[in-house]
Amino acid sequence: MPHLSIEYSPGLEARADMPDLCRALHGAMVATGIFPLAGIRIRAHRADHCIVADGLPQNDFLAMTLSVGAGRATADLKAAGDGIFRAAQAALAGPLSTPHFALSLEIRVADPELSWKDTPIHARLSGKQ
Repeated sequence: MPHLSIEYSPGLEARADMPDLCRALHGAMVATGIFPLAGIRIRAHRADHCIVADGLPQNDFLAMTLSVGAGRATADLKAAGDGIFRAAQAALAGPLSTPHFALSLEIRVADPELSWKDTPIHARLSGKQ
């Protein structure tokens, strides 16, 4: 686990390339060096029904939540978040250049006692299959 969930407003699809954004964020997550490749997941979901800020139709948002397993130092997570956020800013430079866009990232650390996993992908990518 690190799982990056992305929620975004429908209008953003006309202003940004969502597959390219996901690839850029994946690259940024890999580049941190603190997340196992087998655990990385990126999911982007359009919020079909939303009101952003003052409700103007040209307003858009993209909210990212990165869920990670426990055990990493806060400084390492902060550095990773900085890199991921910079990648998002670069990929979304167009929308960010307008007064009608909001971008956010939050990192959440999962409690290992309350997190269950069964992921054969880890064995395959580590060569232990």
